[in-house]
Amino acid sequence: MMETKNLVEDSLSIEEKVKSLPEWLKQYVVSPEKQRQLYRKTIGIVIASQIFGGAGLAAGITVGALLAQNMLGTDRYAGIPAALFTLGSAAAAFLVGRLSQRLGRRIGVATGFLAGGIGSIGVVSAAIFHILPLFFISLLVYGAGTATNLQARYAGTDLALPTQRAKAISAAMVFTTFGAVAGPNLVNITGRVATSLGAPALSGPFMLATVAYILAGLALLLFLRPDPLVVAKAIADVERSKENQSTGTGTKVAEEGIHKPGVILGATVMVLTQIVMIAIMTMTPVHMKHYGHGLGEIGLVIGIHIAAMYLPSPITGFLVDKYGRTMMFYISGVTLLLAGLVAAFAPGQSMVLLILALALLGLGWNFGLISGTAAIVDATPPQIRAKTQGTVDVLIALAGSSGGALSGMVVAQSSYATLSLAGGFLSLLLIPVIVWSKSQKKG
Repeated sequence: MMETKNLVEDSLSIEEKVKSLPEWLKQYVVSPEKQRQLYRKTIGIVIASQIFGGAGLAAGITVGALLAQNMLGTDRYAGIPAALFTLGSAAAAFLVGRLSQRLGRRIGVATGFLAGGIGSIGVVSAAIFHILPLFFISLLVYGAGTATNLQARYAGTDLALPTQRAKAISAAMVFTTFGAVAGPNLVNITGRVATSLGAPALSGPFMLATVAYILAGLALLLFLRPDPLVVAKAIADVERSKENQSTGTGTKVAEEGIHKPGVILGATVMVLTQIVMIAIMTMTPVHMKHYGHGLGEIGLVIGIHIAAMYLPSPITGFLVDKYGRTMMFYISGVTLLLAGLVAAFAPGQSMVLLILALALLGLGWNFGLISGTAAIVDATPPQIRAKTQGTVDVLIALAGSSGGALSGMVVAQSSYATLSLAGGFLSLLLIPVIVWSKSQKKG
């Protein structure tokens, strides 16, 4: 009798929990069809924001090192912009993750993009008036856009089924290609616009970033309603209550649902791929300039690199969901190794081999980011997912910051070939981490 009474009380508590929800939220919790509709709507809005966000992040990648070179008068610190905006993205990833956890994806991600727009304005102002402190501070704030562009990929996974998660990530990422590829190839046009306004030509891409990031933020702020993370947390609460009722257990703490080896593995994969990609990519424009390549050629190489980072995403998502996260971890490491080898041994005058190296670099990063992100989503419940994702993205950003800062010093003391070889072989560290993760599962 007592067990029957407890079951009735548990049943009532679930019904009461659903009834206590706001009417707009309740309809999504009880209706799988409504959930699917919101999932499709969320993907569409995230795609729109990613198109603009891609154009914003391309500015720092394409001309950040060159602008620093001009302002500082030396190659030695050309990696500083990448270090600063990736360091800024670390702080932003933490704050956007916490803000998203408390207030939902809409507020968190929109705030990050708008901050990136403000940072871009500061970079342009610093370039015009040649104010180095403002330049450095603005690059930190500009990094918020870079972090948010990555954080936005998680929004598409909040309502995705486990077998759809990699596809959801890839859908968000692939449309970044449109803005990210357009940005580097608009270097000459934006440069002419900048000079017509009395600003340095290299500040032109940051003018584009200002408009792009602000539009991305506004798109999310105005249209990402209902918030997918808020809905996902409500659904998970009800499902957990039902599970506890059926097993006769008490209420579980959300943190108990986290799979720590899965988080560690996913984070490590993304951290290593970020270090390798940022380090080689940052110094490629400087390396090309030394061999007489112009801004148009540099923009083409970086544009193809960014296309390889994002355009293959639908295929990568399909492969990750079909063949598993681990298989793609291995493929990511091998691809990055090949990128490092090609970059190291390619003649500086060879556009074809530089394009191949940077394309492989972007592709390896794509494999690692999508498979690693899917692993993180798999390993975390919605109640703490955004917070965990933000923390992981902090590590990714710090890794990128380190790679960017050290890349210029390595090239100055040695060569671009040494940097590329070191990056390629660093990617092989993925193998022992994967082996460790498998041993934890068996244990």
